[in-house]
This record gives sequence, C-alpha cells and structure tokens, in this order.
Amino acid sequence: MTHLTLTPKNLTGTVTVPPSKSMAHRAVICASLATGRSTIKNIQLSDDIIATIEGMRSFGAVISYNHKALTIDGAPFGEIFQSRTIDCNESGSTLRFLIPLATLFAGETQFIGRGQLGKRPLEPYQELFTDQSLPYHLVGPKNLHLSVKGPLTPGIYEMRGDISSQFITGMLLTLPLLDGDSVLKITTHLESKGYIDLTLSVLESFGIVIKQDENGQEFQIKGNQVYVARQYEVEGDYSQAAFWLSANALGNTLSVTGLDSSSLQGDRAIIDVLNILNTEFDESERIIDGAQIPDIIPIVALVASLSKGKTTITNLERLRIKESDRLVATQKELAALGARIEIIGDSLLIEGVSQLAGGQDVWSHKDHRIAMMLAIASTVCLDPIHVKDSDCVKKSYPDFWEIFQQLGGEIHERNMG
Repeated sequence: MTHLTLTPKNLTGTVTVPPSKSMAHRAVICASLATGRSTIKNIQLSDDIIATIEGMRSFGAVISYNHKALTIDGAPFGEIFQSRTIDCNESGSTLRFLIPLATLFAGETQFIGRGQLGKRPLEPYQELFTDQSLPYHLVGPKNLHLSVKGPLTPGIYEMRGDISSQFITGMLLTLPLLDGDSVLKITTHLESKGYIDLTLSVLESFGIVIKQDENGQEFQIKGNQVYVARQYEVEGDYSQAAFWLSANALGNTLSVTGLDSSSLQGDRAIIDVLNILNTEFDESERIIDGAQIPDIIPIVALVASLSKGKTTITNLERLRIKESDRLVATQKELAALGARIEIIGDSLLIEGVSQLAGGQDVWSHKDHRIAMMLAIASTVCLDPIHVKDSDCVKKSYPDFWEIFQQLGGEIHERNMG
C-alpha cells in the first residue's frame, strides 16, 4: 500500500497499542551490552528497531526473534573485530545512540542511512571527537556516510541539550563502560527531558547507576560498570497511542489498551493536551508548549484544528529536522483538508473549524507521523482523501493500516498512473 484513498468512516473497537519504540531501542542496546543472556518481551519489528538490532549485531551481540520477543547474548568486549558498517536506515535514534558506543569496539565503524537522516544534526558528536582527536569523517547530506573510531577517554564532557536528547542518551549508554569515572554536563536547556528519564530508567533496569543533580543538568557516571542481563518487557507506546486517543477526541469510539498510567514516557502528555483542547476558551487562546512532545505535534494540530477557539502551539523548531520538515508538512496537509492553520516563526496558529472538507490529494512527506495523522483526519472529513506514500508507517508502526481497517477504516489502493 503506497497510495491510498481513505473514505470517511467512524472507527470503533478495541486497539492495543504497540510497544514503545523509544524503550525498545534502549532495551535492545542495554541487553546487547550485558554479560549473559537477556530476553526482551513485547517487541515489534518496525524499521527503526530492526536498524538498532542489526547495529548491535554488528558489534557482536547474538540476537534472535520469536513470538514478539528477542533473545540477546551480549557483545563480547575485548575481542578483536574487523571494521563494520551499520545501516541506520532512517533511524535517528539508532545513529545517535550507537556513534559513541562504536568507540568501545576495535576497528572503524561506518554509519550509513537514507532519507532525511543525513540532514539531521550531529554537531555535538563532531565537537566531541574533535576535542579528543579521534577520527570522525562525515559525508552528506543526501545520503549519510559517517566513519568514526575510538576509544573515548573518561573525563568531563560538556554537551548541548537543545538539539536533541538523543546525544545525551548516547553518552549515558557509553560512559559507564569507560575505564574511569566521567561527568556529563549539559550546557543549555535540556529538550525532551522525558526521554532522558526513560534512558536512566532502562539503564537502572540493566544494573547501571548514574547520578544526576537536582536540575538534571549534570550526570555523575562511575566507570567500569557492567550491564547485567535480565528479562525485560517493553511497555505500550504513548507516541502511537496518541493517534487512537486523538481519534476518540474527534468522535470515534475506541477502547485503547496496553498503556501504563505511571509511564515515564514524555508523550503521556497527550492525555493532558487533549483535556486542554476539549476546554472552550472565550477570550484568550490556548497555548500549548510543544518543546517536550515533538513526535505528537501533527496529531495534536489535527485535534486543535477541530477544537472550538484558537490554539497556538509553540517551540516547534525541532520539528524541522525530523523525518520531514514536520512543521511545514503538518501545516500544508491540514490546510489542504480545510483547516485554518498557519506557521508563525516556530509556532502553529490554529483556529478551529467544525468540519474538514477532505476531497484532496495529500502527502505523507514520507514521514510516518504525518501519514498516521492523515489517516485519523480522514475519519472527520466530508469527502475521501488520497494519501501518497502511505507505506512510511513501517518506520514505527508496520501494521498500522491493517489495524486501521480492522477498526472500520475504509482503504482503497490507488493507481497513481
């Protein structure tokens, strides 16, 4: 299914959300670094998770998949490996988590990728490798080709936190394994702090202890730590649940299961955001800060487009460096469907309408979250919509369209001629 026609239909039934992609990345990496055998339950083989699995295999981890679970024997440190190539596909998490980890293994590591991956910033790592006089050679941006070689040395590290929390996670995964203690200092405001909380939680589950100051801006990291093999179950994904929860807010009738109400996932904020959008504002407009929840902004913008009154979603600059320029993609495609939405700086200004017209050709921009947002939008349009490049959902939610149909969504493959 690449080009689809979606006919407006109400969605009904029960949907169990897929496992958290964010937590699965981290669990796979931690288990692959552990001594002994781990089992990671509740795994979905999306393109991004496959990229991380293959990356850890390239370091020597032995990984098998059966019945939605991974069995992982950790990579044997200290053995001599030849240089390796890791295909990150379009996964920014895979790339940014594994770059510093690559310095733990002998030989050169080459990272390749496709899509927008070559355009996504890597400057914090480039500065780090330069400071330690380590090989770092990047070719891009059309197709990513990066080669690095270690080893990193323990010490005091300073790193920006306002580009992506993925750089911080990469260092937190790596520094405990160095032969000496380290300190990681964040020199700017830390974006997407919730993802760092997830990282620390998964690290603790695998026996790694990291202390942080009360502001979360400095991490004290003992060296020579050991990842401990264990059984781990990945919880449901709030980022994906956001689409079904938002569908409910728009008048569909779904029971959404598989979520942990006490989850540390930052996108659990979708619950509060939907409550805000369900509140009528007479005089002043709603203000939603999108800095900590970039992955759910497209679906939030859809709900805002059909909420009474005006909504401003602020601090969206990082949406421009996702799988697409997600800020532009969200505005363009929702406007095509009849929403009153515009970009002002790095904010979205939205005035609610009572109905979306539909009847248009729209494009996913090859961005999984735009494609899924358009699917939910189709349920509240007057006329069918035609979605180009719908198969990009494989990046995070490979059976999304199948589930959409099971819930009553009407899909027809479209011949684009």
